Amino acid sequence: MKLLVLSGGRHPYEESTPILNQFLKDAGHQVTVTEDASILSDAGQMSGFDSIVFNTRRENLPDFQPLAFNDAERQGITNYISNGGGFVCIHISTCVTDTWPEYHDITGGGWITGTSFHPPYGKFTVKVSDDSHAGVQGVSDFETDDELYMGLALKDGNDVFITGDSEDGTHPWGPDRNPMFMPGGTFPLGWTRTYGSGKVFVLLLGHDGESFKSPSFQKLVLNGVDIVNS
Repeated sequence: MKLLVLSGGRHPYEESTPILNQFLKDAGHQVTVTEDASILSDAGQMSGFDSIVFNTRRENLPDFQPLAFNDAERQGITNYISNGGGFVCIHISTCVTDTWPEYHDITGGGWITGTSFHPPYGKFTVKVSDDSHAGVQGVSDFETDDELYMGLALKDGNDVFITGDSEDGTHPWGPDRNPMFMPGGTFPLGWTRTYGSGKVFVLLLGHDGESFKSPSFQKLVLNGVDIVNS
């Protein structure tokens, strides 16, 4: 498959994207990596890709305003997926901005800055919640070093295939690292959905290079590429 990987933003993408690029290529895919989102507004160029993979954080925060999608790029993403292009969305790439709430109609929900949260980065178990789902082909429950997202916006129509459990706890959070109570429970970590004629694969794992080194994580991403191109 010919894949466009969009990287860049407020996360350690200098660690994770090279690993992503390599294991996608090792699986036989042709990969183009860029941090320049303007390609998304060029329908001619986009028609040359089978699917897009987002490993990026783009929101209209003051320090990252230049990375926020502009109107043409937002429309390009929407058109590409709704017209049948595949979309793999990793970790905080689901982050919505207050200028584009409709993005969560594509992703099925995800991170909202100021609302979503997670316990400290660390080891936890990823559980297969639907072993018949193509997303977990060749994957069983596994431990990983990552972030377990909570307080997400979630839409109807998501077919969840992996989850993570957490107990009640109080953890430092926010710019000032103030104590915050985080309720426990079972939280979705991956799902598929459709948007128009396009197929969407969301994987909330993948904070940094260590997370991307997990063989199970890599298999999930590769499954996702197969799914959105099937």
